[in-house]
Amino acid sequence: MTQSTNVTNQQAKNNLNLEGAHAERLKNISEQKPAPIDRETGLRLFKDMTLGRRFEDKCAEMYYRGKMFGFVHLYNGQEAVSSGVIGAMKQKHDWFCSTYRDHVHALSAGVPAKEVMSELFGKETGCSKGRGGSMHLFSKEHHLLGGYAFIGEGIPVALGSAFTSRYKKEVFNDNSSDAVTAAFFGDGTCNIGQFYECLNMAQLWKLPIIFVVENNKWAIGMAHDRATSEPEIWRKASAFGMKGEEVDGMDILAVRGAAQRAIERARSGQGPTLLECLTYRFRGHSLADPDELRSSEEKEFWAKRDPIKSFKTNLCETGLVTTDELLTIEKEIDQEIQDSVEFALGAADPDPSELTKYIWAEQKE
Repeated sequence: MTQSTNVTNQQAKNNLNLEGAHAERLKNISEQKPAPIDRETGLRLFKDMTLGRRFEDKCAEMYYRGKMFGFVHLYNGQEAVSSGVIGAMKQKHDWFCSTYRDHVHALSAGVPAKEVMSELFGKETGCSKGRGGSMHLFSKEHHLLGGYAFIGEGIPVALGSAFTSRYKKEVFNDNSSDAVTAAFFGDGTCNIGQFYECLNMAQLWKLPIIFVVENNKWAIGMAHDRATSEPEIWRKASAFGMKGEEVDGMDILAVRGAAQRAIERARSGQGPTLLECLTYRFRGHSLADPDELRSSEEKEFWAKRDPIKSFKTNLCETGLVTTDELLTIEKEIDQEIQDSVEFALGAADPDPSELTKYIWAEQKE
C-alpha cells in the first residue's frame, strides 16, 4: 500500500468522524420550530427551490460544454437556506448580500433567470451588464447588493444597508424605513475579522440585520471542524449579547421559521440575529474542483437529506398539493431555464467602447 493511499484512507476516516459530529448536531437542535405554510406558500417555495436547483444544473452543463467561462460555484443542496430566508422577507423592500455562490440568492430575490444566465455568459443583458460574471451578480431593482469573490466582503456592505434603514427611521423620521438586511456567507468566513467586527457593531447599534451562516461543512477543502476552536458558530453570538440560533439547513420550513423569528426581532428594533444553517453542497467547491477530499459515505449521508425531495414528500403527504402539480411546475421551470439560455446566447456582448462604463459615477449635465 502506497503512502498516498494511506493518507487518502486516513482522510476518509477523518471525514466520517466530522460528518458524524455534524449529523449529531442536527439531532440535538433544541429550538427548531418549523414555519406553518398554506398551499400557496408551499407551491411558491417548491418552485423557488426547484428553479435554483435546475438553474445550477444547467450552468454545469453549459460550463462543461465550453459555453461558460471563469469561476463558477454552484449551490446544489443548499436551496432550503436561500428560499427559506429570502422567501420569508419582503421582495423589493428588504435587502440581500451574497457571496461568490450567488446565483440562487439572486433568483430567490426575484432577479429573472434570463438576466442571471446572461450575466454568466458575460452579456449586456445580464443583471450586472455583463461586467460581473458568476461571482458578482447585482440588481438594485431587486435589492441584491452583490455577490463577492472574497469571503467576508459582503458583510460590511450588508451592515451599511442595515445602518441606512435605522438612520432613515431615527434621523429622518421615516417610519416606513423598516427594511431588514440578510447577509449570507459560509462557515469559513466566520474565522476572519470582518465577521466579528460587524457582529459587534450590529449589536451595539441594534441594527436590523440577519447574519446567515451557510455552514456546508467545507471551506473549499478545509473541513469546518478542523478550522475553528468553536465549531458551533451560532454560539459566538453570545459574546456580543446577540441572539444566536442554529437550524437544520436542509429543512426549508425549519429555516423559514427561524428566519421569521429573526425578521420579527429586527423589524421591532430588537437588533440582529446570527443564524447558523447546517447544510451541505452536493457539488465540489467550484466546477473546477474534482471533489476528491470528501468521502463517498459523507456525500451519501447528505444526499439522503436532499431539501427538495424532502419538501416535495412533505407537501404531498400533507395533502397541500399533488404529485402531478409539482411535475407540471418542474416542466415549466425546465422551459424557463432553456429560454434563459437561448436568450443569453442570442444577446449582445458589451460594447468594447464602453469598457470603463460603470467604473466611475457618470457626470450629470
